[in-house]
Amino acid sequence: MRWLALIFLIPLAVACGPVSPELAADQCEERARKAVGPTGEIGIGINSDGDVKNKISIGVSTDFLRGADPQRVYEDCVFKKTGQGPIRPLVL
Repeated sequence: MRWLALIFLIPLAVACGPVSPELAADQCEERARKAVGPTGEIGIGINSDGDVKNKISIGVSTDFLRGADPQRVYEDCVFKKTGQGPIRPLVL
């Protein structure tokens, strides 16, 4: 029974470990972009039955709400994920 528990717990422990610097930079750049301002998308279309379909999505990050500097958000995020500084500069 303990072996069964280990089989399920080991992948969870590995998933919580550090990520590659490249992946961290990608993920943290996205977070920094969200700190700049609200994000969103609008879509309008017509399907084959002639029905009009629309989609509206708006997102606001907590970093934006508290007025965090996107550069600082990026650097802190990379450090938390990798334990080191960014490998490339932030490009918004």
